[in-house]
Amino acid sequence: MEERNSDKICGLNRNIFFTGMVSFFMDFSSEMVYPLVPLFLSSILGVPKSIIGLIEGIAESTASLLKVFSGWLSDRLGHRKWLMAIGYGISTLSRPLIATAPNWGQVLASRFIDRFGKGIRNAPRDALIAESCQETQFGRSFGFHRGMDTLGAVAGPAVAFGLLAFFQGQYRLVFWLSMIPGLLAVLTIIFFIRETRESPLNQVQKPKLSWSGFGRSYKIFIGAVVLFSIGNSSDAFLILRAQNVGIPPAVIPLVYLAFNVVYALGALPAGIVSDRIGPKPVILMAFIFFGFIYLGFAGASQPLHIWLLFIAYGLFMAMTEGVQKAFLATLVPAEFKATGFGLYNTLVGFSLLPASLIGGFLWDRQGPRATFYYGSMTAWLAALLFIYFLWKYKGSSMKL
Repeated sequence: MEERNSDKICGLNRNIFFTGMVSFFMDFSSEMVYPLVPLFLSSILGVPKSIIGLIEGIAESTASLLKVFSGWLSDRLGHRKWLMAIGYGISTLSRPLIATAPNWGQVLASRFIDRFGKGIRNAPRDALIAESCQETQFGRSFGFHRGMDTLGAVAGPAVAFGLLAFFQGQYRLVFWLSMIPGLLAVLTIIFFIRETRESPLNQVQKPKLSWSGFGRSYKIFIGAVVLFSIGNSSDAFLILRAQNVGIPPAVIPLVYLAFNVVYALGALPAGIVSDRIGPKPVILMAFIFFGFIYLGFAGASQPLHIWLLFIAYGLFMAMTEGVQKAFLATLVPAEFKATGFGLYNTLVGFSLLPASLIGGFLWDRQGPRATFYYGSMTAWLAALLFIYFLWKYKGSSMKL
């Protein structure tokens, strides 16, 4: 892909730069809400932990079904930009539901609609990033995107903390104000993002929603990530664990802020390292690291432990989100790019339902330690699976 200098901003293709800005604004909006949802459900509405797990699992995994369809539709129509705009717009419009929620059912509806929008936008957005740069810059480009996304996640909890400090207990006010950065995200797409395709694919190229159409390398990678995801329950449990260990609810947005600062600062360097040494060792180290982090959450007994573990979790996220997508971009044919990303997002998203249900069940029946022991063991099993296939296909023609 050839680029003119006028198409670049800060050394990046303009689409990648502005897609980063879109994600900054949207995560600003989302993270004003997300860290407060389990506290709002638990403290204001009196909802048990198992129901919180159910809400998060349904919201994340059921809406994930759309991700593969939106990717497939994007490839068939040749459009990325407008599906992104629709998805981000739907998420923004979910905020009034949670701001006025009298019960957990309406919170579930709001979370589902928010994730519904994410299901529409993610695959076209990831395909647009991959199509806007050279393969040798996949790590840097996806790393920049994750970094900007996470800077928004830094700003969101910081603003939420400030608002709650000034308007104590006014969760609903924070939810209403979160619409503002969401609207800025939609406007940025409309006025600054350019389509990467001028026309839809021809009839021969149009992808089918078929698992058999993807190669072994893609399937093996997806299998390892899905196994890992089955133990990676909603981050709501990390927030509840922070409260359980003794961190006051008003301070928890700051803990989440520290996590996101580390995540934001680490995402771009992790992407650059991935471009230089390859994504496979980075992904493998991240799986192993996650197991130790969850083991730490299981044994945490004082607030300092939670602060350190959230910082470590930020490092883990920096090592995975952008790097996994950069690796995935090398495994999917160019003509089916959004479909491949969509299928990946769908399968990983569906894994969150059993992960969160099991996490909530273990917490209610055995206590918080059981939830994190389970996640730790699953992460190490995923690492073993990844190691096995790296060894098995070493030196073969398989692109893994």
